[in-house]
Amino acid sequence: MKIFRRIIIIPIVAFVGFYFFWVSPRYAVPILTYHGFNYEEGMMFVRPEIFEKQMRYLKDKGCNVISLNELVEGIKIGRKFAHNTVVITIDDGYKNNFTRAYPVLKRYGFPATVFLITNDVGTKKDFLTWDEIKEMAKNNISFGGHTKNHVYLPEVNKEDILWDEIYGPKKIIEDNIGMAADYFCYPKGGFTEKAEMLVKRAGYKGACTTNRGKHILNPMNVYELRRISIRDDDPYFSFSNIIDPISFRAKLSGYYNILRSEKEGY
Repeated sequence: MKIFRRIIIIPIVAFVGFYFFWVSPRYAVPILTYHGFNYEEGMMFVRPEIFEKQMRYLKDKGCNVISLNELVEGIKIGRKFAHNTVVITIDDGYKNNFTRAYPVLKRYGFPATVFLITNDVGTKKDFLTWDEIKEMAKNNISFGGHTKNHVYLPEVNKEDILWDEIYGPKKIIEDNIGMAADYFCYPKGGFTEKAEMLVKRAGYKGACTTNRGKHILNPMNVYELRRISIRDDDPYFSFSNIIDPISFRAKLSGYYNILRSEKEGY
């Protein structure tokens, strides 16, 4: 009987210890990443009706959708977030962010941060205009920099160009909408020590990447915030057939980054 109890107890104790001492400290609020909302093929797009179902899912499950700013300010003071907390971000600034995603976000009362390629705003037909951005800013949507020309920062060798691509969007956004652009997003997640330093110097409160950085399992560096891509071409992520998909629940768990392969940050 004693041997039997040991066989049962030892694995339980090992599992509990593993969870509380290794897994639990690595919890990070999931920051979801979207790009476009249409019917094009590829990893950058989500069908509008799928996006609506995803947002309804968050609402129905009682998820606490907070702003990127609330997350960063909480990280800085060591706040412990409930495990149903979620942040929504959108990259590039496509026009369909306004026509298809914004009405859904507004209906559910969810905040989001849109990272703009500022030289494309108002100059390319598939991208947002400043009037659309101003309208979204009235309803809980904030805007941040995503460089002026969507350049891959590790390939920029001249510091003056690097500075212009990093600081330029902040000034352009603030001059055009009269609201602070507090956050930056590294295109394709790529950055260098120099780029991170310039992001701080430019006055951004934090910056988003992908699954890159010096410490992939450390969620505390607010200038290397790892995010989770949400896209239509995930074979395990079909809302058309699965009401409560395992893949989406995993991405919302706060532990998804533990499972991801690490990329070089620099």
